Amino acid sequence: MHRVMKLLFIRHAQSTGNQEKRMQGHGDYALSREGKQQAEKLARSLLAEGWHPSHVYSSPLKRTAQTTQILLDHFQTAPLPAAVSDLIDSAETTIDTTENASGSITVAYTDTLKEFQNGIFQGLTWAEAIHRYPDLCRELEASPDWIQIPGAETPQDARNRANQFIQTVFSRHQNGDQIWIVTHSWILQHLIAELMGCDRSWRLRANNTAIFEFWVDQSRWHRSDQNRFNTDLWQVRRFNDCRHLKN
Repeated sequence: MHRVMKLLFIRHAQSTGNQEKRMQGHGDYALSREGKQQAEKLARSLLAEGWHPSHVYSSPLKRTAQTTQILLDHFQTAPLPAAVSDLIDSAETTIDTTENASGSITVAYTDTLKEFQNGIFQGLTWAEAIHRYPDLCRELEASPDWIQIPGAETPQDARNRANQFIQTVFSRHQNGDQIWIVTHSWILQHLIAELMGCDRSWRLRANNTAIFEFWVDQSRWHRSDQNRFNTDLWQVRRFNDCRHLKN
């Protein structure tokens, strides 16, 4: 195939919050022991494939930053600074890693990839939420329609930041770039919907460390002719792929 821009979306590995079935939101939970093993398996699989990133974008929340660090440790000659594993500040940060066989890897931590800001539910299990907010929880269980959770962002907020991120990627990158996007399950749904031009967001039950790979001809992305329907230019290579976890 001709030269393209490759995008690999990655959900973070299992966190302690996942283990405890907590609604993590922007809460900062470290990876569990199993999560670290999951990230190691994915790293070995990507390395064996020769999937060397030129650029990496990651949510700064700890469970995602730690996943990113484990992945990158397999693709560079020296580890990332120790502070990265505790990186939780809100500002976007760019780190140039050391040179390796595929050249330098640029790593950017950005708030646009953070998980759902779930307001008063942050850090709670559903049982705890029912105990604290019984009326709201009954209302949520009774209707499939969106109901605002106090302090939480809306689906439109999510689509707006997903759109912002996708537009940024296409403005900064070109064919030949190979990009990892390490993020969270809820915002991942909106990111993929934006990339694919959907006017709706679709439920994707992405497993921990699931990968979604897209190949895009960035040079033709903004054309409005029939190339929009030319499937040689836009390819879904993998979708919710977790085969690495079986190894």
